Amino acid sequence: MTMTYGLLALGLVLLVAGGDTLVRGATTAARSLGVSPLLIGLTLVGMGTSTPELVTSLTAVMAGSPGIAMGNVVGSNTANILLILGLAALISPIAVDRNAFRRDGWMLIVATVVCLAAVLAGTVNYLWGVVMLVLLAGYLVWAWMGERQTPDREARKFEHLTEDAPDARGGLWSGLGLAVVGIALTIGGARLLVDNAVIVAREVGVSDTIIGLTVVAVGTSLPELVTSAVAAFRRHSDVALGNIIGSNIYNVLGILGITALVAPIRVPPEIIRLDIWVMVAATALLVLFVRTGMRIVRLEGLALLVAYGGYIAWLMRDLY
Repeated sequence: MTMTYGLLALGLVLLVAGGDTLVRGATTAARSLGVSPLLIGLTLVGMGTSTPELVTSLTAVMAGSPGIAMGNVVGSNTANILLILGLAALISPIAVDRNAFRRDGWMLIVATVVCLAAVLAGTVNYLWGVVMLVLLAGYLVWAWMGERQTPDREARKFEHLTEDAPDARGGLWSGLGLAVVGIALTIGGARLLVDNAVIVAREVGVSDTIIGLTVVAVGTSLPELVTSAVAAFRRHSDVALGNIIGSNIYNVLGILGITALVAPIRVPPEIIRLDIWVMVAATALLVLFVRTGMRIVRLEGLALLVAYGGYIAWLMRDLY
């Protein structure tokens, strides 16, 4: 069993290293091609930090573990808001740009509602996948066109996001090489993580879904944690919020959408009973905190962290 835990930890390490290397390489290659900071921040950095969730969910659903695949997405979105955003707000209060949140916040709400509807349907099938990816494409075009036409504080946010993203020395080919290495590390890490997470779940007597909602979800959210923490320490706190909102949109519309195209995902009953509602409540709490003063203060960040601690304690209650 010690070996299993070691391989599980190694899988997490490879996932984080792979995601970081992928973002580093892709960002370097894009900069060498003269791609704008706005486009890099909106696509490469946002999707790059969600790569661990994507590869893990794809690996899980193809391995016949829908609980890990679904729990990974739902659990990551919950952890992003309650854990990572709460921590970022404790480091530095988060000021919110009203116009930017009006667009991204509404898209987050739409993505959450679509995810809820898909989960309540019982199976996230090919049709749901198509709907999600069409919505994601529309959002990216909307955001890109909007920021090009009226550059504002939100456009500068993406410049900060690009600055905060890891970079590498070299040009196009070194960047592409790093990106390939990052993809390989991420795939290998996901394989180790999923296989050994299933073994651990069976050994300790919990479902694959619980492991997906906790160990896998938090593990695959580590890139968002690092990006948001760095942004908060650099006083780019608006970047931390944009990173979380963007990641949650990608997780539902991109990761769940792509995974559903590969294979239908049967939603575990426990996610329908509780976990999807926790994700919805966390999203509603985020919107509420933002709307009250267009700022997330340290006390609200603490409340988010306490809520996450209570949720994890509830999931783990059967192990006590």
